[in-house]
Amino acid sequence: MKMAALCSEFGDLVEIKKQLISVISLCKERGLLHSAKWASELAFALDPLPKDEVPPSPPFTEEDAKDLDALTLAKSYFDLKEYDRAAYFLKDCCSQKAYFLYMYSRYLSGEKKKDDETVDSLGPLEKGQVRNEALRELRVELTKKHTAGELDGFTLYLYGVVLRKLDLLKEAVDVFVEAIHALPLHWGAWLELSNLVTNIEMLKSLSLPDSWIKDFFMAHMYTELQMIKEALQKYQSLIEAGFSKSTYIISQIAVAYHNIRDIDQALALFNELRERDPYRIDNMDTFSNLLYVKSMKPELSYLAHNLVEIDKYRVETCCVIGNYYSLRSQHEKAALYFQRALKLNPRCLGAWTLMGHEYMEMKNTSAAIQAYRHAIEVNKRDYRAWYGLGQTYEILKMPFYCLYYYRKAHQLRPNDSRMLVALGESYEKLSQQVEAKKCYWRAYSVGDVEKMALLKLAKLHEQLNESDDAAQCYMLYIQDIFSCGEQLEHAEVSTALRYLGQYYFTNKFYDEASLCAQRCCDYNDAREEGKALLRQISQVRDPVETPSADLFAPLSINTTPVRRVSPLNLISFTP
Repeated sequence: MKMAALCSEFGDLVEIKKQLISVISLCKERGLLHSAKWASELAFALDPLPKDEVPPSPPFTEEDAKDLDALTLAKSYFDLKEYDRAAYFLKDCCSQKAYFLYMYSRYLSGEKKKDDETVDSLGPLEKGQVRNEALRELRVELTKKHTAGELDGFTLYLYGVVLRKLDLLKEAVDVFVEAIHALPLHWGAWLELSNLVTNIEMLKSLSLPDSWIKDFFMAHMYTELQMIKEALQKYQSLIEAGFSKSTYIISQIAVAYHNIRDIDQALALFNELRERDPYRIDNMDTFSNLLYVKSMKPELSYLAHNLVEIDKYRVETCCVIGNYYSLRSQHEKAALYFQRALKLNPRCLGAWTLMGHEYMEMKNTSAAIQAYRHAIEVNKRDYRAWYGLGQTYEILKMPFYCLYYYRKAHQLRPNDSRMLVALGESYEKLSQQVEAKKCYWRAYSVGDVEKMALLKLAKLHEQLNESDDAAQCYMLYIQDIFSCGEQLEHAEVSTALRYLGQYYFTNKFYDEASLCAQRCCDYNDAREEGKALLRQISQVRDPVETPSADLFAPLSINTTPVRRVSPLNLISFTP
């Protein structure tokens, strides 16, 4: 039913293309270039319109005609970033278009002065100290107009931006919703609203217009809120509705796969994106993160050189170069490039988080904490920054702080085993063993990407002298490691075999103890203990005893292991 509803909503792609062409023109006239670019990319993905279907230019009012000369002059200054000059020539104009450009020029002038002051006098970690001095005046003037009901969709959007910059977030949300109702096709307003939505309950409570663009917003929000399954379904339905050629949708699907650590799928999509749009810089910082994780040094080097040739002063380019130097363990150079990215855009979330990682590598914990805190200021939903803060306080041996930040990360990524293992370690350090056990078992249940949860759980049971539970976890751990088809670098199979050998020996399962001891001899760190155990077994073994081949009973996914261990058939665990 949902698919049918979506298809009917997107049934008239010709009408959607007309709307996109109209809004592109409106955004360009007002200097809203990112919204114009987004709409242009979407329009390009749809079939061309016949000549008689191309929409006419927007209607021209008496006020527009009166302001035409001043507006044309001011727009030329605006395009050259002479914002004060543009505002000066627009101050006596009365049309809606001129008023928006007048207020927007004043806003951008304040932002430019703020950024110049920041670059001149401060490092990127102190950016929060500098303010846009124009914001308060703009708020007073826009509030008067808003109360009088004189703001159109674009000016409502600007009013929302001013309120957000002044940290009046609740008011900003209401104004952005109003802006979207007044002008549903302005993507910039949807994006600004998305940055203020903190959870799914808040998203559901918003009163949004029933427009086709809402589906793009919902898909974007699902990605932001880590509801990746829902996001992928939404993007797939958009592709089926007629947007299959959209590079924007391909990039968003790639980002979604990156967020759930499906690295191969994400890499394939980014490579397809590069083929379709070889000069694209948007999202290439995310692509570089994937190449970094896979340690693909030649590919990352090629990407960095390629982006430098296209535009070396883009935020994404600086982040890619930073990742390249980080992969080469040149952490000072990496941090320098992330700082450059932040000079270009102080609200670049990825650069703050990555810079925190570099300071961690350089053992500069105070700078790392500052960087992660800035990342959270930009976006409270960034689980990497919360997780990074937890790691930093772990280094500083402050487990209560660790627990707080790991909890925040876990709330944002409830099914990420890394967050659960980190939480378990924090509980363990605080001697809250019951909570630690729950975290480790939950990490195993949701799919332990690092194969560490069972090992930590087994060691915890071992410390608490819960030998049956420890043995059960060690057995599951061995199964888990060998079922991967490859020996993981950190695998502590010898530790598990050593414990199981002693456990079976104590419980007089001599055949199983003998198998474990023999397998211990395959590992350098357990060879001597394995040989000693074999000698002990040969001394006490009952020649009449027959080995049991039963595997341990299956475990319920919602509980911690039960205290019942049957002998282990190690023959099936050959690596």
